Amino acid sequence: MIDWHDASTWTVLIVDDEPDNLEVIAETLEYKGASVKTAQNGAEGLDLLKDFRPDMILLDLSMPRMNGWEMRVHIRALPELQHIPVIALTAHAMAGDKERTLAAGFDGYLTKPINIPTLVNDIHRSLRPEMRFEEKI
Repeated sequence: MIDWHDASTWTVLIVDDEPDNLEVIAETLEYKGASVKTAQNGAEGLDLLKDFRPDMILLDLSMPRMNGWEMRVHIRALPELQHIPVIALTAHAMAGDKERTLAAGFDGYLTKPINIPTLVNDIHRSLRPEMRFEEKI
């Protein structure tokens, strides 16, 4: 079971077209004990989800081939994936971006650049309030 405060219980899919972001986030979560898979665009991420069921998906919004907005729509259309929290991972941090992203159906909003020392807590805090659990779920 996932414990939102203990990354060693996490299985994560990270989808980002920027190799440096992908590597830093993956290595940070792996260092904390998480099991991580990565994809460089939404189409690649959906392909991984055919055989992989993560506890959460960190999803860049702006990518070529298939962006995060489109991938989220595909995820929510598949009953077997609907329960997986999808957290927007974005450099877009203008006024209203967070609200627009959450209104579109993302379960959380995390801005780049990430803060390596606080990443696990930042992920937990990024979730919609109703998704933040203080105990194991």
